[in-house]
Amino acid sequence: MKEEFEFFAVGDVPWRDAEPGVQEKVLSRAPGDPAVLTRLARWAPGRDTTDAGVITHEYVEEVYLLEGELLDVSLGVTFTAGQYASRRPGMRHGPYRTPAGCTMLEIRSRP
Repeated sequence: MKEEFEFFAVGDVPWRDAEPGVQEKVLSRAPGDPAVLTRLARWAPGRDTTDAGVITHEYVEEVYLLEGELLDVSLGVTFTAGQYASRRPGMRHGPYRTPAGCTMLEIRSRP
């Protein structure tokens, strides 16, 4: 289970590098299980995951785009702020490009 918190100022949580071109603010996580977390993720302009190919993972993933645009290269569809995705384990998605950058709320959990 994720850590338990009462309301706190998300602005006080620092951005940290998660991977090249991605910064994150981890809001809550499950101790000992890096796949279970809630975070804000900020993708830098020009971020492109095409070389990594189609993505799958073993956890449930919910994503809500807060700002910017995210192009799904496989689908040829651009998703914009205010759009939401819910993915079951094993669901194929991506790869992605974000010419102008984007910020998303991402919630990961175990089925």
